Amino acid sequence: MSNKIIKISKKDSPRGEDGHKTFSVRIKEETVNALDELAIRSNRSRNELINIMLEFGVENSVIEE
Repeated sequence: MSNKIIKISKKDSPRGEDGHKTFSVRIKEETVNALDELAIRSNRSRNELINIMLEFGVENSVIEE
């Protein structure tokens, strides 16, 4: 797997989005804290960041046989 990074642009102002599904995920507390710090620094919601990271992960995943 390559060592790519996710570039997250700082958002000018928050806005809502639709067309998404809601579900629960268990996440380690230190991961939540790191997400919250990124959210503050990028002016994005924790949810937006998780979506950015999940999309990146899906697009850059390879299944090893």
